[in-house]
Amino acid sequence: MSPSLSTSFFRTKPALHLFPHHRLLSASTKQHSRLRQPGEPTGPNEPPAHISAPRSKSPLKVWPILAIFVTGGILFKTIVDQRKGEGYQPKGPIKGHSPSGKGQQIPAPGRTSPLWSSDDVTVIFVLGGPGAGKGTQCAKLVSDYGFAHLSAGDLLRAEQERPGSEFGEMIKTYIKEGTIVPMEVTVQLLENAMRSSIESGNNPKKLFLIDGFPRKLDQAHAFERSVCPSKFTLFFSCSEAVMEKRLLHRGETSGRADDNAESIKKRFRTFVETSMPVVDEFEAQGKVVKVSAETSPEEVYREVQKGLKERGVEPISIKFVQTQK
Repeated sequence: MSPSLSTSFFRTKPALHLFPHHRLLSASTKQHSRLRQPGEPTGPNEPPAHISAPRSKSPLKVWPILAIFVTGGILFKTIVDQRKGEGYQPKGPIKGHSPSGKGQQIPAPGRTSPLWSSDDVTVIFVLGGPGAGKGTQCAKLVSDYGFAHLSAGDLLRAEQERPGSEFGEMIKTYIKEGTIVPMEVTVQLLENAMRSSIESGNNPKKLFLIDGFPRKLDQAHAFERSVCPSKFTLFFSCSEAVMEKRLLHRGETSGRADDNAESIKKRFRTFVETSMPVVDEFEAQGKVVKVSAETSPEEVYREVQKGLKERGVEPISIKFVQTQK
């Protein structure tokens, strides 16, 4: 072997055999020393930045919905609390009539207690199906007991015919269809009529028969809260067959728009569905005098008198005073 070759060999080999890890170490050092590029994970468990993390299931993110429900519940309870005990409050004044007959407007009541006490004013509701004979019996009671007779139906019919009435057309439509006129109108008309009777001086004992009212439970509750609590209800029980026969006979001469076969059927249905719950509620309170109305008017009246006596209501006693000559 020539010296030149041997020298050349030992000049080149040591870099490969004597320092075999030099190249790997150098590469590794370069790899760990370079900066992390944007988007690269910082650890083995972190996803790259371009992959969005799943949304948190924390319940804190549904608080807006919960806040809406809580706020709504508070508002609802506030409204209910405000309306308790307020009674009915009509939306506006309804025209009534003063004793002078000038037709003044009486403001709609916004009271939280009855206008009159049951100790001062006596109110007896008179209920029964259409054609049960309520009007006939009320006329007898007015004569013998001194009651003022207020017919809800008559008041409504008078209002619909009154010139300039803002409720005339509406009342006419309801009556023709055999449905119930809005509570605010009926209650206000009754209150106006009671006020007129008391102020006139013709009803010193303040006795009232309210005929054909209340037609619904909400009417009963509204009237007793804002006008006057009733003493009891006089209920005339009668079959539909008997009532229909009476109504058709009356329709031959009455001229009433609701005394026809179609309206009569609607009125029967309305009474059963809406007015009987009133009778049932008052009966559960022990405030109903029930009388069968299928016999003659005289026989019915005798039963009425008997029922009133049991409730402590006596007819007017007339005393004749002998004058000295």
